[in-house]
Amino acid sequence: MSTAAQDQGESGIPGLTPAAAAPPHWGAMLVILAGAFVTTLDFFIVNVAVPSTEHGLHANAAQLQFFVAGYALAAASGLIIGGRLGDIFGHRRLFVIGLALFTVASLGCGIAQNPGELIAGRVIQGLANAILTPQVFAIISTAYQGARRARAFTLYGLTASFASVCGQVIGGGLIAANIGGLGWRLIFLINLPIGVLALAFVRRVVPASKGGGSRLDLIGALLISASLAAIVLPLVEGRQQGWPWWTAASFAAAAVLMAAFVWYQHALGRRGGAPLVSLALFKERAFAVGLAAMLAWAAAGASFFLMLALYLQDGRSMSALGSSLVFLATTPGYLVSSTLAPRLGITMGRRLLTAGSLVLAGGCAALAITAVALGDSGAVEWLIPGLFIVGLAMGMLFAPMPATILAGVAPQNAASGSGVMSTVQEVGGALGVALIGIVFFSALGRPGSVTGYPHAFSYSMTGVAALAVLMALLVQALPSTPGCQDRISENSPAADTIVDVTGKHTADR
Repeated sequence: MSTAAQDQGESGIPGLTPAAAAPPHWGAMLVILAGAFVTTLDFFIVNVAVPSTEHGLHANAAQLQFFVAGYALAAASGLIIGGRLGDIFGHRRLFVIGLALFTVASLGCGIAQNPGELIAGRVIQGLANAILTPQVFAIISTAYQGARRARAFTLYGLTASFASVCGQVIGGGLIAANIGGLGWRLIFLINLPIGVLALAFVRRVVPASKGGGSRLDLIGALLISASLAAIVLPLVEGRQQGWPWWTAASFAAAAVLMAAFVWYQHALGRRGGAPLVSLALFKERAFAVGLAAMLAWAAAGASFFLMLALYLQDGRSMSALGSSLVFLATTPGYLVSSTLAPRLGITMGRRLLTAGSLVLAGGCAALAITAVALGDSGAVEWLIPGLFIVGLAMGMLFAPMPATILAGVAPQNAASGSGVMSTVQEVGGALGVALIGIVFFSALGRPGSVTGYPHAFSYSMTGVAALAVLMALLVQALPSTPGCQDRISENSPAADTIVDVTGKHTADR
């Protein structure tokens, strides 16, 4: 019997060491979520730091754009590669490398003396995110099963939502506190104690996994990185530059590069090689359809947060900290629905995602109507009911969505599948910001017009609601099997029972 076969036979989970066969202590989740928290936080927290950074480093408009966009571009271009590296060398090992690199890059951003150094640090942060993020999903998918996996994904959803919703609040608070005169630098330096503490415990509590032993598909890595960069760059920069000719050329090049990537992956697989992305992943209906739904969900979520920030700060002349406090109105609804989501996912399956999508559409419609009714001077407190509804929807979607997409992915492909999913999420966010941004600024009228903001926000919320309805339609093509219940296949870990969220056995197999 081969070594790989022995490992699988002893642990029952392909790719995991025998020691990891038993479910890890929940302390492992604290370490994993620390990595997820800082990478998500730094995507959102920089929004409130742009004015301070512009003044402190004397940055121009182009440098400010890449200060924000460099992170997303680097992350989107490398997520699939990061996922494959985790499958080859082990998920915990790549998690450690990604978190260490992210911590060092955060230090570099915090001590940057000019815009070039800050942009370089942000790009390295994005690359570290690409290494780390797929391992978070992979470790959850392989180390936890049944009800434990459902709870683990719920905890991830809570953490990511807190980081995204509260990122601007945290950033505004740190800048306002100005501890030691550091100002905007604190938003990066706050990552250091979190990263160091997580790294100190990761090898003690997070289960190790054995790599697949195959080589990295370098040609595939080059093709997918180039194609994703060609997609994301014009989405991030195109609108602000008036969609110059190079944006169309970039999209055309992306289509050619992506076609070449798919062809090469198929050819490499037929020759018995190890492709960067196993095309067999897309034969799993939950994965293929789920990615389309994830694209719509990411586009809706990213554009919602940006349009609300623009409306509050530019249209209502609120400070960054004041507007970020309005975002907190989504939190109570999120906490309620995310707490119930694991149990509802077992009984409702894809219907939970359908309901969440329609609730999101309803919340955005309520905000669209309210904004027009308020005009330029109405009290923003009237937005709270709509924001509460949006929070409810997010709790119904945030954790069940990745759990559903990855449910049928074999453990040895967990990080690779997670990388693909995370890439779709990044591309979806950029696509949503570009598309809904066109709606917002087209409705705004001439630059500097305050009177146009209520209608611009209303139209943009209508666009987000349309994305949510599209997501609801896509979800109908998902398998009817409940999304948070483990799906058993010949490649997935064996199970003796079906376990509900309370941990009790509900049916013997």
